[in-house]
Amino acid sequence: MNPIVVIPARMAATRLPDKPLADIGGLPMIVRVLRQAQAAGIGPVAVAAGDVAIVHAVRQAGGQAVLTDPALLSGSDRILAALEALDPGRRHDVVINLQGDMPFVQPSVLGACADLLSAHPGCDIATVVAPEASPADRSNPDVVKAVLAMEQDGLSGRALYFTRSTLYGDAPIWRHIGIYGYRRAALEAFNAAPPSPLEKREKLEQLRAMELGLNLRAAVAAEAPISVDNPSDLDAARAYATGMGAGKPA
Repeated sequence: MNPIVVIPARMAATRLPDKPLADIGGLPMIVRVLRQAQAAGIGPVAVAAGDVAIVHAVRQAGGQAVLTDPALLSGSDRILAALEALDPGRRHDVVINLQGDMPFVQPSVLGACADLLSAHPGCDIATVVAPEASPADRSNPDVVKAVLAMEQDGLSGRALYFTRSTLYGDAPIWRHIGIYGYRRAALEAFNAAPPSPLEKREKLEQLRAMELGLNLRAAVAAEAPISVDNPSDLDAARAYATGMGAGKPA
């Protein structure tokens, strides 16, 4: 495999405008995400930016960024557009899609996605799950649950379904984390297909991949990374960064 990590980012988030450039402990959030991806050592890292300001911030930090059409509707659209500019010769056959709002994601989590694709040739898309944060997650529609057929080692599993609904029974659930490792052909097939019925019903785009017959597997992370979607999330991320400065591990 020859992976590349691509981070889609745009300024037009409705709940937290301009969030890629939000200051977290003295660094723009997108730069923190970039550095975590670089630390994974999987392959080259680039930001697929929807705005010039993001490109400038990334390049100022010594990173690589590609300006994509601001009108693109999804992160996967933005990634494919960036790939056309970054890799027209198609040298990279695996693409790790890291969201631009996970400033403290563990580099090992990105490596786990790449490892799943390497270990399972029939896997088209790798992703990540984490244990529930509390029993309240089980009935929270904002928490996406992954239904997995787990491997015996408990470190990964084949994805059977994803849902926002409450699962039957009171057993713990797996929270889905929106990090993906795509074989390039799978990403192109996914993007070429229209939204699927289950995708529209659950408002979960990974179900489009499942309805296309693509094979998804998930690696288990110890905990869900901080994701910044709203002002309170940003406050939590800033507090975490302050703790890191006082000796808390990244």
